[in-house]
Amino acid sequence: MTVSPHSSGGAVRGRVRVRRGTSRSSPRPYRGAARTPWIYLAPALVVLGGLLVYPVYQLGLISFLEYTQAQVSGGEATTFRGFGNYAELFGDGEFWRVLLATVVFAAACVVSTLAVGCALAVLLTRVRAVPRLVLMLAALGAWATPAVTGSTVWLLLFDPDFGPVNRMLGLGDHSWTYGRYSAFLLVLLEVVWCSFPFVMVTVYAGIKAVPGEVLEAAALDGASQWRIWRSVLAPMLRPILVVVTIQSVIWDFKVFTQIYVMTNGGGIAGQNLVLNVYAYQKAFASSQYSLGSAIGVVMLLILLAVTLVYLRLLRRQGEEL
Repeated sequence: MTVSPHSSGGAVRGRVRVRRGTSRSSPRPYRGAARTPWIYLAPALVVLGGLLVYPVYQLGLISFLEYTQAQVSGGEATTFRGFGNYAELFGDGEFWRVLLATVVFAAACVVSTLAVGCALAVLLTRVRAVPRLVLMLAALGAWATPAVTGSTVWLLLFDPDFGPVNRMLGLGDHSWTYGRYSAFLLVLLEVVWCSFPFVMVTVYAGIKAVPGEVLEAAALDGASQWRIWRSVLAPMLRPILVVVTIQSVIWDFKVFTQIYVMTNGGGIAGQNLVLNVYAYQKAFASSQYSLGSAIGVVMLLILLAVTLVYLRLLRRQGEEL
């Protein structure tokens, strides 16, 4: 809008004053706004620093030292070995065998846990209130059971002399923990039993957040339940599936209690060893604390690498987490 030359100067000045007032009223962040979140997070960061950062630092430090029972008791001085512990570890064929067994076992546990958890989450949306409540309580009971207790119960169920499973299957006195693969299978079943509730509850909450109109439209188009899950639910639940997958990878890769209890410390001649039990044997059974720490560092780096690669692949696909 143009201003006539015959207009009064006061009107123009008033209009200018209004515009300046409007610009001044726009909100501006004060200088301490960027520091406010860190102030609230400071107590949690201090706790995490004491419980996580410092132990990881000590773990890495011991992995570069000559630290055995002689050094712990003070009989010999602690010496710096550099990467000598890692060279010794990587030169041991047993380490690579245990690493391969750990990766395969963890992958099988993750896939089985996700399959069972997602299937039961979909089932929860199809059943009535009472069966849903019963299934939720049973799953949460399995989730709340301590690992030692759950492992002992599963051993009793599959006991060759008194276990009901062998009687039901007609296997007689078959020992599930004697063979390598049957022992791994037994531990896998127990791990899935105590892990699927987390996946089930999380995915079920995500499914309930999906608009019902979307699922109804897919059903009206003639899509099967599997097609609805694969083409509708899974893409919409991908951020949730990322979280439960990463959590499952971390939990199953560092399984210790189930293997140690159910295979009596790693099975016959160490046939059921995984990295966590292998590190325990090196550190405490053999008093080679530096080698046990090196195995722990390797496990930490592997888990970080897997998590970062997985997140990077999702970011390339344009997924927002």
